[in-house]
Amino acid sequence: MPASTVAITGRRLRTPRAASVAGIVFSLLLATALTLITLSSPEDPASVGAWLTDSPRRGTLTVALSLVPFAGIAFLWFIGVVRDRVGVREDRFFASVFLGSGLLFVAILFTAAAVAGGLVADESLRSGAPPGPALLALGRQVVGLLLQEYAMRMAAVFTMSTATIALRTRVASRWVGWLGIAVAATLLVAAGLTPWLELLFPAWVLLLSVDILRSDPAGERPAPDRRLVR
Repeated sequence: MPASTVAITGRRLRTPRAASVAGIVFSLLLATALTLITLSSPEDPASVGAWLTDSPRRGTLTVALSLVPFAGIAFLWFIGVVRDRVGVREDRFFASVFLGSGLLFVAILFTAAAVAGGLVADESLRSGAPPGPALLALGRQVVGLLLQEYAMRMAAVFTMSTATIALRTRVASRWVGWLGIAVAATLLVAAGLTPWLELLFPAWVLLLSVDILRSDPAGERPAPDRRLVR
């Protein structure tokens, strides 16, 4: 067998393990970032200016925003290797929704983080004077809408399509798939009610990743099921 073939086969055999590791990394990073943002954000919109000039809170938010790019990178890898694990059993309809919603989620997440980072890095904050109230209100509204309304609903679509793929192809335990559908429904209906609901998405990705790693520790693809191929 040629050396190049052996090398390619070796990489393919390690793909499910890489998927699990990438999903776990994404889940931990995103959950940490969302928790830090929620804990450091004021409940009263009128106190936004004082909050941004508070060095400890600004530092906490800066740390949270610095985790977002790495979470996005891990999530993109997770998308790629999960799709590779499904292999020839891939349904083109669900695969398109799975890929599109995942990419949109990362794009919206990055946009929200960039807007929030722009507010934190505003030059006027260094002198202890917050930006104008109109700018603060607009920035907070944009970040809130992007993160809680749009990003989380794209996460819901991604979870729904991934759970459906998992149930049809049996790449994960059935209870993980059904739980994913419940999480997706919750995020679709209740996104924006409370920021703590956002943690459902990374928690489910973590469960899925651990389940894949536990059920296939050797990193081998399951045998193709031609009945599921379109």
